[in-house]
Amino acid sequence: MFYETSTNAHGLPHDPFKAIVTPRPIGWITAMSAKGEVNLSPYSFFNAVSERPPMVAFSSAGKKDALTFIEETGEFVCNLATFDLREQMNATSAVLPRGENEMDHAGLNSAPSRLVRPPRVAEALAALECKWLQTVPLTPLSGGDPSYYLVIGQVVGIHIDDRYIVNGLVDTAAMRPIARSGYRDYFVATPETKFSITRPGG
Repeated sequence: MFYETSTNAHGLPHDPFKAIVTPRPIGWITAMSAKGEVNLSPYSFFNAVSERPPMVAFSSAGKKDALTFIEETGEFVCNLATFDLREQMNATSAVLPRGENEMDHAGLNSAPSRLVRPPRVAEALAALECKWLQTVPLTPLSGGDPSYYLVIGQVVGIHIDDRYIVNGLVDTAAMRPIARSGYRDYFVATPETKFSITRPGG
């Protein structure tokens, strides 16, 4: 099949776009407002975008609390969403009144960060402390006001659960991180599905 996204006339019961660009890491973002209010929310449009220096980015549909808080204080944390925390991650996607703490709502504990004010999820097996660099409005070809905003941050500190450092390497598969697909679907990385390939010439 083929369809043009300008009309989205694919004839399917649901838009297949997000089922094709998959699996997508989940940016489980902790942010804090200038007043000290904490927000925790998952973003499926998320990824690492640079290594030296390390940078990450996530895209927000509209100016939600996380984006607003990050622009107020210039800091955020990306917590690793794993299979054991899937229900809590999902619970933090609930629409709550501004300023109500999603960590409390999901029954999670907070842990202090080292270099930024927003706390991290204590139960998360890894977390990236970030300083906000910029927000890029994603203006469509047709022009007009953007409906999505890309938030870019530089990673200034990294937490890793020592249990998952094996022979000097992070055993990512053992952490069982989850990733988003289309519809209501997710994927989970496991040791059984991990494989390695050496690049040509190196």
